[in-house]
Amino acid sequence: MTKPFTLHIDTSRTWRGGQNQVMLTVTGLRAAGYRTALVAQPDGELARRASEGTDLITLPVANELDLTAVWHLSRILERVRPDVIHAHDPHGVATAALALSWGTAAPRPPLVASRRVDFHIKQGSLSRWKYRQVDLFIAASRAIADMLAADGIPTDRIVTIHEGIDLDHVDAAPAANIHAEFWLPTHAPIVGNIAALVPHKGQRYLIEAARLVLQKLPDVHVLIVGDGELRESLAHQIKEHGLDKHVILTGFRPDVLSVLKAFDVFVLSSVTEGLGTSLLDAMAARKPIAATEVGGIPEVVQEGRTGLLVPPRHPQALAEAILQILQDQPMRARFAETGRARVEAMFSADRMVRETIGIYERLAGRTHRADTEQPAPVE
Repeated sequence: MTKPFTLHIDTSRTWRGGQNQVMLTVTGLRAAGYRTALVAQPDGELARRASEGTDLITLPVANELDLTAVWHLSRILERVRPDVIHAHDPHGVATAALALSWGTAAPRPPLVASRRVDFHIKQGSLSRWKYRQVDLFIAASRAIADMLAADGIPTDRIVTIHEGIDLDHVDAAPAANIHAEFWLPTHAPIVGNIAALVPHKGQRYLIEAARLVLQKLPDVHVLIVGDGELRESLAHQIKEHGLDKHVILTGFRPDVLSVLKAFDVFVLSSVTEGLGTSLLDAMAARKPIAATEVGGIPEVVQEGRTGLLVPPRHPQALAEAILQILQDQPMRARFAETGRARVEAMFSADRMVRETIGIYERLAGRTHRADTEQPAPVE
């Protein structure tokens, strides 16, 4: 059997951890000699970053029931005839499932769906239908796999593949001079958070925790890196508590790894979290962790070995964890080294790509065309 040709779909316009995983998967497959095509929003960050690669197909997708996009994708599938289709977000799953139901190409390629969030599957009729069309779910953590099973997905249609990061990319990023950029005191400790400003990331609890930390260590500064719907309300909360000089909303940063390297402690205050690839970046950069014990986070952060875990929505416990790490230099050093070793051993992009290739080859083997049949080139 020849190496399977995979077509990947992601309909997001923004750049978050999921889109980074798509890029790592596609580039990793190509480096291993596998042909791939990527379908992405024409005005999205993923398409912009992938534009230097080959086999990029731009397709506007407005929503799950964008029938124009479905029709175009069905024509694309009939033309290029991938061996496996991998949808990386919920709208991508719906668009692919509908396109396959409209298409006439035989045999039908298997549909793989990534699941990176620990939210329950919606119980609407479209949601139930589209997920019945999925041949295999790739869960980013065991917590997500368990949630899928609880939502009625048969366990033989679920596999867990932990997400991975490009360690070389992390290592190559220079540290930003955050103290100079934001006019901070030279030796002020920096506590940092990197996440979209959305409710389930829990930054409101980090701001409450920051107020408590500053009562004990008044020279600490907190950077919240990212953008999103809660920016205005978080800014109001910061001002209301008089934290303007100590808690900074940086907005979206393209140099996020460089900013991360300036942190003394990395904090993830999520209420729910599929896995938390920002944790992987932080551990690779040898940053001690304070995080909430939700979703897949305990599969990444080992309590007392690579960081400290606290209950969600608990500013007091989060503040105590931050203070403990800041005040215990040997603990910080220990967490830094054990965290880096754990990422190297368990969470590399190379490992993630190898495991994903195994899934593609197993699925493609069920329906693979004769070697003499060649797919049409992507245009």
